[in-house]
Amino acid sequence: MEQVHIEKKLLLKAAAGHEESFTQLFFLYRHKLYSFLLRLTESPEMTEDVIQDVFLKLWKNREQLADIEQFGGYIYRMAQHHVLNAFRRMAKEALIMAELTRTTEAASADAGEQLRIREVREKLQYALDHLPPKQKLVYTLSREQGLKHEEIARQLNISPSTVNNHMIAALRSIRQQLGPHLQSITGASCLLLVVDSFL
Repeated sequence: MEQVHIEKKLLLKAAAGHEESFTQLFFLYRHKLYSFLLRLTESPEMTEDVIQDVFLKLWKNREQLADIEQFGGYIYRMAQHHVLNAFRRMAKEALIMAELTRTTEAASADAGEQLRIREVREKLQYALDHLPPKQKLVYTLSREQGLKHEEIARQLNISPSTVNNHMIAALRSIRQQLGPHLQSITGASCLLLVVDSFL
């Protein structure tokens, strides 16, 4: 009961913009939250990123802290939601690339579309060549060398979520470049609808 009272006082002060009170809340829950999230993510880097994202969001919306009755339950639910969203983004990225590969391979069976496919590949290469360096590197390691996001993160000394963000940005740029050209290939319109719904 005493801890609940202390937390409520800290929440009220933090809601009013008192940084020290917010920092105390952070250290009250950081280690417990880390252990909880690590079991979900199995990634220390991703766990750290989620914790930072959660507390950054809490601080940005600090006026709402005064309305929270059970901060522990609230922050655990919030953190779990962030993890699930991160996993969804990674799954969508993998599905987009698998669909792009499948569609291109299926279209290649039609000899009449060979020229259009070659043009699309040229546009893809052009899009890749004009990506920002870090996006291009992450994309190359993932798609051409087959590395997983965790492996890329370790190799580049960045977090898995940063790898994921680079991949999403790269895919968005590629889609914008290829969009009009993919429309001319059989089945590609469906692919564009899939991509649009994910990005």
